[in-house]
Amino acid sequence: MRPWQSFMSIDGLLARRQYSLTHEQKQAMLAERLRALTLLHFERCAPYHRILDGLGVDPAATLALDALPMLPVGLFKSHTLRSIPDERVFKVVTSSGTTGAEVSRVYLDAAAAQLQTRALAGIMTHWLGPARLPMIIVDARSTIANRRTFSARGAGIIGMTMFGRDHFYALNDDMRLDLDGLRVWLGRHAGAPVLLFGFTFMVWEYLLKALQPGDLDLSAGILLHTGGWKKLAEHAVDNQAYKAELARVTGLRRVHNFYGMAEQIGTVFVECEQGYLHAPNAADILVRDPATWRVLESGKTGVAQMLSGLPESYPGHSILTEDLARVEAIDCCACGRRGKAVSILGRVPRAELRGCSDTHAFGSAA
Repeated sequence: MRPWQSFMSIDGLLARRQYSLTHEQKQAMLAERLRALTLLHFERCAPYHRILDGLGVDPAATLALDALPMLPVGLFKSHTLRSIPDERVFKVVTSSGTTGAEVSRVYLDAAAAQLQTRALAGIMTHWLGPARLPMIIVDARSTIANRRTFSARGAGIIGMTMFGRDHFYALNDDMRLDLDGLRVWLGRHAGAPVLLFGFTFMVWEYLLKALQPGDLDLSAGILLHTGGWKKLAEHAVDNQAYKAELARVTGLRRVHNFYGMAEQIGTVFVECEQGYLHAPNAADILVRDPATWRVLESGKTGVAQMLSGLPESYPGHSILTEDLARVEAIDCCACGRRGKAVSILGRVPRAELRGCSDTHAFGSAA
Protein backbone atom coordinates (compact mmCIF):
# COMPACT_ATOMS: atom_id res chain seq x y z
CA MET A 1 0.00 0.00 0.00
CA ARG A 2 1.25 3.45 -0.90
CA PRO A 3 1.82 5.80 2.07
CA TRP A 4 -1.11 8.04 1.02
CA GLN A 5 -3.67 5.33 0.39
CA SER A 6 -4.60 4.61 4.02
CA PHE A 7 -6.11 8.08 4.49
CA MET A 8 -7.13 8.93 0.92
CA SER A 9 -10.93 8.66 1.18
CA ILE A 10 -13.00 11.81 0.81
CA ASP A 11 -16.28 10.09 1.68
CA GLY A 12 -16.34 11.49 5.20
CA LEU A 13 -16.42 15.03 3.84
CA LEU A 14 -18.85 14.45 0.98
CA ALA A 15 -21.31 12.31 2.94
CA ARG A 16 -21.94 14.96 5.59
CA ARG A 17 -24.74 17.49 5.18
CA GLN A 18 -23.28 20.60 3.57
CA TYR A 19 -22.13 23.34 5.97
CA SER A 20 -22.82 21.13 9.01
CA LEU A 21 -19.18 20.64 10.02
CA THR A 22 -17.63 23.05 12.48
CA HIS A 23 -14.42 24.77 11.48
CA GLU A 24 -12.36 22.49 13.74
CA GLN A 25 -14.05 19.31 12.48
CA LYS A 26 -13.49 20.22 8.87
CA GLN A 27 -9.90 21.29 9.40
CA ALA A 28 -9.02 17.90 10.86
CA MET A 29 -10.72 15.93 8.07
CA LEU A 30 -9.52 18.18 5.26
CA ALA A 31 -5.93 18.26 6.49
CA GLU A 32 -5.76 14.45 6.29
CA ARG A 33 -7.21 14.40 2.78
CA LEU A 34 -4.93 17.20 1.51
CA ARG A 35 -1.85 15.54 2.95
CA ALA A 36 -2.82 12.38 1.03
CA LEU A 37 -3.22 14.39 -2.18
CA THR A 38 0.15 16.06 -1.65
CA LEU A 39 1.80 12.65 -1.39
CA LEU A 40 -0.12 11.28 -4.39
CA HIS A 41 0.83 14.16 -6.69
CA PHE A 42 4.44 14.17 -5.43
CA GLU A 43 4.63 10.55 -6.55
CA ARG A 44 2.77 10.86 -9.86
CA CYS A 45 3.46 14.37 -11.20
CA ALA A 46 7.14 15.00 -12.00
CA PRO A 47 6.93 18.83 -12.17
CA TYR A 48 5.14 18.92 -8.81
CA HIS A 49 7.80 16.61 -7.38
CA ARG A 50 10.53 19.03 -8.54
CA ILE A 51 8.67 22.04 -7.12
CA LEU A 52 8.38 20.46 -3.68
CA ASP A 53 12.02 19.38 -3.78
CA GLY A 54 12.98 22.95 -4.65
CA LEU A 55 10.93 24.30 -1.77
CA GLY A 56 12.45 21.81 0.63
CA VAL A 57 9.04 20.35 1.47
CA ASP A 58 8.84 16.80 2.79
CA PRO A 59 5.39 15.60 1.65
CA ALA A 60 5.51 12.71 4.09
CA ALA A 61 5.65 15.09 7.04
CA THR A 62 2.43 15.86 8.89
CA LEU A 63 1.39 19.18 7.41
CA ALA A 64 -1.17 21.54 8.89
CA LEU A 65 -3.45 23.29 6.41
CA ASP A 66 -1.51 26.54 6.62
CA ALA A 67 1.78 24.70 5.92
CA LEU A 68 0.65 22.89 2.77
CA PRO A 69 2.69 23.85 -0.30
CA MET A 70 0.66 26.01 -2.68
CA LEU A 71 1.01 26.47 -6.41
CA PRO A 72 0.51 29.93 -7.94
CA VAL A 73 -2.47 29.67 -10.26
CA GLY A 74 -0.36 30.95 -13.16
CA LEU A 75 1.66 27.72 -13.20
CA PHE A 76 -1.34 25.96 -14.76
CA LYS A 77 -0.90 28.25 -17.77
CA SER A 78 2.84 27.78 -18.20
CA HIS A 79 3.27 24.11 -17.26
CA THR A 80 1.55 20.79 -17.90
CA LEU A 81 0.58 19.64 -14.43
CA ARG A 82 -1.13 16.28 -14.31
CA SER A 83 -0.88 13.08 -12.32
CA ILE A 84 -2.39 10.71 -14.88
CA PRO A 85 -0.94 9.24 -18.10
CA ASP A 86 -2.06 10.44 -21.53
CA GLU A 87 -4.31 7.45 -22.13
CA ARG A 88 -6.40 8.20 -19.03
CA VAL A 89 -7.18 11.82 -19.94
CA PHE A 90 -10.96 11.96 -20.22
CA LYS A 91 -11.45 15.70 -20.49
CA VAL A 92 -9.34 18.88 -20.62
CA VAL A 93 -10.84 22.04 -19.13
CA THR A 94 -9.34 25.40 -20.03
CA SER A 95 -9.72 28.54 -17.96
CA SER A 96 -11.16 31.79 -19.23
CA GLY A 97 -8.61 34.20 -20.62
CA THR A 98 -8.52 37.39 -22.63
CA THR A 99 -7.73 37.16 -26.33
CA GLY A 100 -4.16 36.05 -26.86
CA ALA A 101 -3.56 35.22 -23.21
CA GLU A 102 -2.36 31.84 -22.02
CA VAL A 103 -5.05 29.68 -20.42
CA SER A 104 -4.87 27.09 -17.68
CA ARG A 105 -5.33 23.47 -18.68
CA VAL A 106 -6.83 21.06 -16.19
CA TYR A 107 -6.61 17.34 -16.96
CA LEU A 108 -9.32 15.01 -15.71
CA ASP A 109 -9.75 11.26 -15.89
CA ALA A 110 -13.18 9.68 -15.62
CA ALA A 111 -12.88 9.12 -11.86
CA ALA A 112 -11.86 12.73 -11.18
CA ALA A 113 -14.70 14.06 -13.33
CA GLN A 114 -17.17 11.85 -11.46
CA LEU A 115 -15.86 13.02 -8.09
CA GLN A 116 -16.24 16.67 -9.08
CA THR A 117 -19.80 16.02 -10.24
CA ARG A 118 -20.63 14.32 -6.95
CA ALA A 119 -19.21 17.20 -4.92
CA LEU A 120 -21.01 19.85 -6.97
CA ALA A 121 -24.28 17.96 -6.63
CA GLY A 122 -23.95 17.95 -2.85
CA ILE A 123 -23.44 21.71 -2.82
CA MET A 124 -26.17 22.67 -5.26
CA THR A 125 -28.89 20.42 -3.87
CA HIS A 126 -28.40 22.23 -0.55
CA TRP A 127 -29.42 25.50 -2.22
CA LEU A 128 -31.92 24.21 -4.81
CA GLY A 129 -33.45 21.15 -3.20
CA PRO A 130 -33.47 17.61 -4.64
CA ALA A 131 -35.92 18.23 -7.51
CA ARG A 132 -34.62 19.17 -10.95
CA LEU A 133 -36.26 22.43 -11.96
CA PRO A 134 -37.09 23.69 -15.46
CA MET A 135 -33.93 25.57 -16.43
CA ILE A 136 -33.03 28.71 -18.39
CA ILE A 137 -29.39 29.04 -19.40
CA VAL A 138 -28.41 32.61 -20.20
CA ASP A 139 -25.97 31.62 -22.93
CA ALA A 140 -25.88 30.11 -26.41
CA ARG A 141 -26.04 26.37 -27.04
CA SER A 142 -22.92 26.62 -29.25
CA THR A 143 -20.82 27.34 -26.14
CA ILE A 144 -20.89 23.63 -25.25
CA ALA A 145 -20.34 22.27 -28.77
CA ASN A 146 -17.01 20.54 -28.00
CA ARG A 147 -17.60 17.95 -25.26
CA ARG A 148 -13.92 16.91 -24.83
CA THR A 149 -12.17 20.29 -24.60
CA PHE A 150 -14.17 22.81 -22.60
CA SER A 151 -13.61 26.42 -21.78
CA ALA A 152 -14.36 27.23 -18.15
CA ARG A 153 -17.56 28.84 -19.40
CA GLY A 154 -18.65 25.68 -21.21
CA ALA A 155 -17.65 23.48 -18.28
CA GLY A 156 -19.68 25.68 -15.96
CA ILE A 157 -22.76 25.33 -18.14
CA ILE A 158 -22.43 21.55 -18.43
CA GLY A 159 -21.86 21.21 -14.71
CA MET A 160 -24.99 23.20 -13.91
CA THR A 161 -27.33 21.58 -16.45
CA MET A 162 -27.60 18.43 -14.33
CA PHE A 163 -29.58 20.43 -11.77
CA GLY A 164 -32.28 21.35 -14.28
CA ARG A 165 -34.54 19.87 -16.92
CA ASP A 166 -36.17 21.05 -20.15
CA HIS A 167 -33.17 23.31 -20.71
CA PHE A 168 -33.76 26.51 -22.66
CA TYR A 169 -30.74 28.38 -24.05
CA ALA A 170 -31.89 31.99 -23.93
CA LEU A 171 -29.31 33.46 -26.32
CA ASN A 172 -28.76 32.94 -30.02
CA ASP A 173 -25.24 32.49 -31.36
CA ASP A 174 -25.00 36.27 -31.87
CA MET A 175 -25.79 36.77 -28.15
CA ARG A 176 -29.26 38.16 -28.80
CA LEU A 177 -32.04 37.24 -26.41
CA ASP A 178 -34.62 34.88 -27.89
CA LEU A 179 -37.47 36.71 -26.18
CA ASP A 180 -40.28 35.05 -28.15
CA GLY A 181 -38.90 31.56 -27.52
CA LEU A 182 -38.41 32.37 -23.84
CA ARG A 183 -42.01 33.51 -23.49
CA VAL A 184 -43.28 30.29 -25.04
CA TRP A 185 -41.02 28.23 -22.75
CA LEU A 186 -42.18 30.14 -19.66
CA GLY A 187 -45.77 29.56 -20.72
CA ARG A 188 -45.18 25.81 -20.51
CA HIS A 189 -43.99 26.20 -16.92
CA ALA A 190 -46.40 28.86 -15.73
CA GLY A 191 -46.67 28.92 -11.94
CA ALA A 192 -43.74 26.55 -11.42
CA PRO A 193 -40.37 27.50 -9.91
CA VAL A 194 -37.61 27.73 -12.51
CA LEU A 195 -33.82 27.74 -12.28
CA LEU A 196 -31.73 30.29 -14.16
CA PHE A 197 -27.98 30.04 -14.63
CA GLY A 198 -25.61 32.44 -16.31
CA PHE A 199 -22.37 34.35 -15.99
CA THR A 200 -22.67 37.60 -14.08
CA PHE A 201 -21.89 40.08 -16.85
CA MET A 202 -23.82 38.12 -19.46
CA VAL A 203 -27.00 38.04 -17.39
CA TRP A 204 -26.74 41.81 -17.04
CA GLU A 205 -25.76 42.60 -20.62
CA TYR A 206 -27.83 40.13 -22.64
CA LEU A 207 -30.83 39.42 -20.42
CA LEU A 208 -31.52 42.48 -18.28
CA LYS A 209 -30.52 45.13 -20.83
CA ALA A 210 -32.70 43.44 -23.46
CA LEU A 211 -35.81 43.70 -21.26
CA GLN A 212 -38.22 46.32 -20.03
CA PRO A 213 -40.22 45.92 -16.80
CA GLY A 214 -43.16 43.65 -17.52
CA ASP A 215 -41.61 41.89 -20.53
CA LEU A 216 -41.05 38.71 -18.48
CA ASP A 217 -42.24 37.50 -15.11
CA LEU A 218 -39.39 35.62 -13.43
CA SER A 219 -40.67 36.06 -9.89
CA ALA A 220 -40.77 32.26 -9.40
CA GLY A 221 -37.15 31.93 -10.49
CA ILE A 222 -33.91 31.17 -8.70
CA LEU A 223 -30.81 32.65 -10.33
CA LEU A 224 -27.33 31.24 -9.82
CA HIS A 225 -24.63 33.35 -11.43
CA THR A 226 -20.86 33.46 -11.38
CA GLY A 227 -17.94 35.25 -12.99
CA GLY A 228 -15.93 38.43 -12.66
CA TRP A 229 -17.41 41.75 -11.55
CA LYS A 230 -14.80 44.08 -12.98
CA LYS A 231 -16.73 45.14 -16.09
CA LEU A 232 -19.87 45.77 -14.03
CA ALA A 233 -17.91 47.68 -11.40
CA GLU A 234 -16.78 50.05 -14.16
CA HIS A 235 -20.48 50.92 -14.58
CA ALA A 236 -20.99 51.32 -10.81
CA VAL A 237 -22.98 48.08 -10.59
CA ASP A 238 -22.28 46.20 -7.37
CA ASN A 239 -23.98 43.11 -5.96
CA GLN A 240 -26.83 45.05 -4.35
CA ALA A 241 -27.52 47.13 -7.45
CA TYR A 242 -27.43 43.98 -9.55
CA LYS A 243 -30.07 42.29 -7.39
CA ALA A 244 -32.22 45.41 -7.25
CA GLU A 245 -32.32 45.72 -11.03
CA LEU A 246 -33.17 42.04 -11.46
CA ALA A 247 -36.10 42.48 -9.07
CA ARG A 248 -37.25 45.70 -10.76
CA VAL A 249 -37.19 44.41 -14.32
CA THR A 250 -38.12 40.74 -13.93
CA GLY A 251 -39.44 40.25 -10.39
CA LEU A 252 -36.57 37.85 -9.68
CA ARG A 253 -35.58 37.97 -6.00
CA ARG A 254 -33.85 34.67 -5.22
CA VAL A 255 -30.35 35.42 -6.48
CA HIS A 256 -27.12 33.64 -5.44
CA ASN A 257 -23.70 34.57 -6.70
CA PHE A 258 -21.03 31.87 -6.45
CA TYR A 259 -17.26 31.77 -6.72
CA GLY A 260 -15.27 29.04 -8.40
CA MET A 261 -12.26 28.55 -10.64
CA ALA A 262 -11.37 26.25 -13.52
CA GLU A 263 -8.36 24.98 -11.60
CA GLN A 264 -10.65 23.58 -8.89
CA ILE A 265 -13.79 22.53 -10.75
CA GLY A 266 -16.50 21.15 -8.51
CA THR A 267 -15.49 23.40 -5.61
CA VAL A 268 -17.79 26.42 -5.44
CA PHE A 269 -18.51 28.94 -2.71
CA VAL A 270 -22.19 29.97 -2.86
CA GLU A 271 -23.57 33.27 -1.56
CA CYS A 272 -25.94 33.03 1.40
CA GLU A 273 -28.84 35.26 2.36
CA GLN A 274 -26.43 37.56 4.23
CA GLY A 275 -24.38 38.16 1.09
CA TYR A 276 -21.37 36.02 2.10
CA LEU A 277 -19.79 33.11 0.22
CA HIS A 278 -19.60 29.81 2.12
CA ALA A 279 -16.85 27.21 1.91
CA PRO A 280 -18.31 23.75 1.18
CA ASN A 281 -17.41 20.63 3.14
CA ALA A 282 -14.58 19.50 0.87
CA ALA A 283 -12.88 22.88 0.54
CA ASP A 284 -11.60 25.84 2.50
CA ILE A 285 -9.87 29.18 2.05
CA LEU A 286 -6.88 30.80 3.69
CA VAL A 287 -6.27 34.54 3.35
CA ARG A 288 -2.59 35.49 3.23
CA ASP A 289 -0.72 38.74 3.68
CA PRO A 290 0.93 39.45 0.29
CA ALA A 291 3.99 40.93 2.01
CA THR A 292 4.75 38.12 4.46
CA TRP A 293 2.48 35.28 3.22
CA ARG A 294 1.34 34.60 6.77
CA VAL A 295 -2.31 33.65 7.25
CA LEU A 296 -4.42 36.65 8.23
CA GLU A 297 -7.12 36.69 10.88
CA SER A 298 -10.80 37.25 10.13
CA GLY A 299 -11.65 40.73 8.94
CA LYS A 300 -8.28 41.29 7.21
CA THR A 301 -7.98 41.48 3.43
CA GLY A 302 -5.32 39.50 1.58
CA VAL A 303 -4.66 37.03 -1.22
CA ALA A 304 -6.88 33.93 -1.33
CA GLN A 305 -5.35 30.47 -1.10
CA MET A 306 -7.97 27.93 -2.17
CA LEU A 307 -7.90 24.42 -0.73
CA SER A 308 -9.90 21.57 -2.27
CA GLY A 309 -10.04 17.89 -1.50
CA LEU A 310 -11.22 17.03 -5.02
CA PRO A 311 -8.27 17.18 -7.47
CA GLU A 312 -6.89 13.65 -7.84
CA SER A 313 -5.80 13.82 -11.48
CA TYR A 314 -3.71 17.00 -11.19
CA PRO A 315 -2.03 18.87 -8.29
CA GLY A 316 -4.69 21.53 -7.85
CA HIS A 317 -5.57 20.91 -4.22
CA SER A 318 -3.73 23.98 -2.85
CA ILE A 319 -3.66 27.02 -5.11
CA LEU A 320 -2.57 30.59 -4.49
CA THR A 321 -5.02 32.67 -6.51
CA GLU A 322 -4.85 36.22 -7.86
CA ASP A 323 -7.99 37.19 -5.93
CA LEU A 324 -8.36 39.35 -2.85
CA ALA A 325 -10.51 37.92 -0.07
CA ARG A 326 -11.59 38.45 3.51
CA VAL A 327 -12.98 35.97 6.06
CA GLU A 328 -16.14 37.50 7.48
CA ALA A 329 -17.24 34.83 9.98
CA ILE A 330 -16.31 31.34 11.18
CA ASP A 331 -19.15 29.10 12.42
CA CYS A 332 -21.25 32.18 13.24
CA CYS A 333 -22.79 33.54 10.05
CA ALA A 334 -26.33 34.78 10.68
CA CYS A 335 -27.58 32.40 7.97
CA GLY A 336 -26.83 29.47 10.30
CA ARG A 337 -24.28 27.67 8.12
CA ARG A 338 -21.04 26.54 9.73
CA GLY A 339 -17.50 26.94 8.48
CA LYS A 340 -16.03 30.03 6.88
CA ALA A 341 -18.13 32.80 5.35
CA VAL A 342 -16.01 34.99 3.08
CA SER A 343 -16.06 37.90 0.68
CA ILE A 344 -14.14 37.90 -2.61
CA LEU A 345 -13.11 41.49 -3.23
CA GLY A 346 -11.75 41.44 -6.77
CA ARG A 347 -8.43 40.88 -8.44
CA VAL A 348 -4.97 41.64 -7.10
CA PRO A 349 -3.90 44.90 -8.80
CA ARG A 350 -2.51 44.28 -12.30
CA ALA A 351 -3.62 40.64 -12.27
CA GLU A 352 -4.82 39.23 -15.57
CA LEU A 353 -8.54 39.37 -16.30
CA ARG A 354 -9.78 35.77 -16.05
CA GLY A 355 -13.39 35.48 -14.81
CA CYS A 356 -15.81 34.03 -17.38
CA SER A 357 -17.95 37.17 -17.37
CA ASP A 358 -15.12 39.65 -17.60
CA THR A 359 -13.16 37.82 -20.26
CA HIS A 360 -16.29 37.53 -22.40
CA ALA A 361 -16.90 41.26 -21.93
CA PHE A 362 -13.28 41.98 -22.87
CA GLY A 363 -13.57 39.86 -26.01
CA SER A 364 -16.81 41.56 -27.03
CA ALA A 365 -15.29 45.00 -26.57
CA ALA A 366 -12.21 43.98 -28.55
